[in-house]
Amino acid sequence: MNAFINRRLDFMGKRRLAFFVSGAMLLVSIVSLLFQQLNLGLDFTGGTLVEVRYAAAPALEAVRQTLEGAGFTNVSVQTFGAPTDVLVRLQQAFDPNVGAQVTDVLRQGGASVDLIRAEFVGAQVGGQLRDQSGLGMLVALGVVMLYVALRFQYKFSLGALLALIHDVIIVLGVFSLFQLDFDLTVLAAVLAVIGYSLNDTIIVYDRIRENIRKSRTDHMPTIFNEAINQTLSRTLATSGTTLLVLLALLLLGGDMIHNFALALIVGVGVGTYSSVYVASALLIAVKLQREDLIPAKKENAEADELP
Repeated sequence: MNAFINRRLDFMGKRRLAFFVSGAMLLVSIVSLLFQQLNLGLDFTGGTLVEVRYAAAPALEAVRQTLEGAGFTNVSVQTFGAPTDVLVRLQQAFDPNVGAQVTDVLRQGGASVDLIRAEFVGAQVGGQLRDQSGLGMLVALGVVMLYVALRFQYKFSLGALLALIHDVIIVLGVFSLFQLDFDLTVLAAVLAVIGYSLNDTIIVYDRIRENIRKSRTDHMPTIFNEAINQTLSRTLATSGTTLLVLLALLLLGGDMIHNFALALIVGVGVGTYSSVYVASALLIAVKLQREDLIPAKKENAEADELP
């Protein structure tokens, strides 16, 4: 591992290939978001929730097929706590008899099923709140851009902003492409991805700025490669340990947080990639120079100050 980290990898030499990969991922994500859109969960759409208890743990796919065969549409089935407790989400108006109807359908195969509860779930996020959330995200990105511009330089802020947009679109695109359930927990994961990606980008930017100021060469790809290699061990350690925890949540945390963990796994992976090949590589595309961070001294400046 140490031998790998101590190698001087040519990250910037592959930046054109990385731009192509990022462009392809963004294109697929945007097309999917435009035509398939997100598969919004009950948190956004509202609907009916039915909890039942089996005598023995059932196959969730069989439960879903049974309900769809009985005429129920937009059915979401997941375990709730114990493997024998099943939560059925139906995107339809509430009917006082829906709990009994679902239970009767599930009993037709001879299974022992008991109804625990049936209730209507209102849309926790209405149209107005969705608009406010989108506006809030734009404001947050604007504040991030201002912060990076003040701490570093405006070209850095442009790279950081585009990297964050890149990460968010790809995470949303994955959920749209595979029609995964998008609920409030996934929205929280997307916001967490923004923070994680920005933190990773700031660390790389800080080392790039430091190396530009002390380096004797003006060849930006060389300076960037040196900075990225110097932060590589930290990046691998942070991302690796984070992914281990998220994989544990994905595999052992149950269906309730499955999509939350999945969104974070995609976001951490894409965020680590974008801090190198989007945020950093874009600084070369916008022609960052040493003079952008170290203003050139005026000739005869001392003479001009004399009375």
